[in-house]
This record gives sequence, structure tokens and C-alpha cells, in this order.
Amino acid sequence: MFPTRLTTAGVATLLLSGCAIKQEIRAVGTLESPQVCIVSNPAVRQTFSEALARSLKGRGYEPRMLEANSSSTSCPVVLTYSANWRWDLALYMAYAEIRVFKAGQESGSAIYDSTRGGGNMGKFIDA
Repeated sequence: MFPTRLTTAGVATLLLSGCAIKQEIRAVGTLESPQVCIVSNPAVRQTFSEALARSLKGRGYEPRMLEANSSSTSCPVVLTYSANWRWDLALYMAYAEIRVFKAGQESGSAIYDSTRGGGNMGKFIDA
């Protein structure tokens, strides 16, 4: 009986270890300019860019939307983003990537990746 429990626990551990959600942040540090330009990404739901702008405003920044494909040198601080959603019992954000550029050079980033989340219920976050 003991080997069966051990085998079951081992298989469960292996299956759940493949259900990882990755979050990676490379901090920007302080921004000299209160204005942050956000390059529009029409491939991403508009609610994402709206939430991003609200979050920046809440932190005291002044978000300004730029046209898609604007240069990373269009403003002193430029933010680009990408995100997509998947369906698994409910719609959830599976991937998001935000990159921050200062004077045209990438200075920080944030990545949320639940594409390998499988059975991990933590993937159903409030995006």
C-alpha cells in the first residue's frame, strides 16, 4: 500500500511541476519625466491599454497614447506592450509583456506567462 501512495504522490508532483506560471520583472527605477508614452497595440484588447494607463495615472504619471509602430524614441519614456488571452473553463490572460524604454534604450520589463499553467488555478488572475 505504501509504494502505491508514494507512486501517486510522485506522479502528482511531476504533473503539477509542469503547471508553472512565470513572472519576470526587471525594474526600471526612477523616471525623470512624469509623462509616459504608450505605443498602441491594436492586436491587444483595448481594455488592457486602458488598465495600463489607469495604473500609471494612479502612480502619478501622465500617460499619453501613441500610434501603433511609433518609435521607442518618440518620447523620453516609451512603453510597449503585448498580451493575449486563452480559454480554459473561462477566458483568462495567458501572456502579457510590458517593456519600458528611456531615451530609446530598453530600461525595464515585466512578463507574465501562464501558457504552461495547465491545471494551475492561479492563472485565473484579475488581469
